[in-house]
Amino acid sequence: MVITVTDWLVDESKWFFVSLVVASVLTTLVLAHQRRRGLGPDLLVPWALNLFYGCTIGTMAFGHILAVTIKLFQGTLDASPVMTVLLYGIGFALAIPAGSLVASTWRFPKDEPRAQHQGMVFNLWLGATLLVLGLHNFVLAVPALFNIAYRFHTRRAVGWGIVTVAGVAYAGLLVGSLIFLASGQSFEQFSGME
Repeated sequence: MVITVTDWLVDESKWFFVSLVVASVLTTLVLAHQRRRGLGPDLLVPWALNLFYGCTIGTMAFGHILAVTIKLFQGTLDASPVMTVLLYGIGFALAIPAGSLVASTWRFPKDEPRAQHQGMVFNLWLGATLLVLGLHNFVLAVPALFNIAYRFHTRRAVGWGIVTVAGVAYAGLLVGSLIFLASGQSFEQFSGME
């Protein structure tokens, strides 16, 4: 069977992996550029954590909105008008704070206190939204807690611990997304909910 671009775009098992790759590439490229500017770890670490998380969830939200739109225009969206609005609402409820979190990273270091405050607000928004959408999103909400915890740490060892745990968690998510991608199953089938 030949898989078309449209089939690929509406397949939710693809977007999780793509979002992590996009976030990794973008964060790495921009981090390399920012390091050449001479910014220290106290600015770069929260900036990179927020950029990575915002890109990850933002790309997934974009994929969700795009898939709903494609299915709607194809006539294959199996949802009532109310459910269709709800599906778009879910996408935008994640896309807006994720995009805002990414945008807040561009203020570093020009307006650091404001950017850090906004980063905390958008992390809370994303984490809470994901949890409201279901406890199965807990794994995607946890990085918001890492980002917030990093903002309030006072000891260098604690900061490094948070970054290490976040890095291991993201590596685990990447491996999990590869397994999910290879399975070809829907999220519900993969997680045993269906």
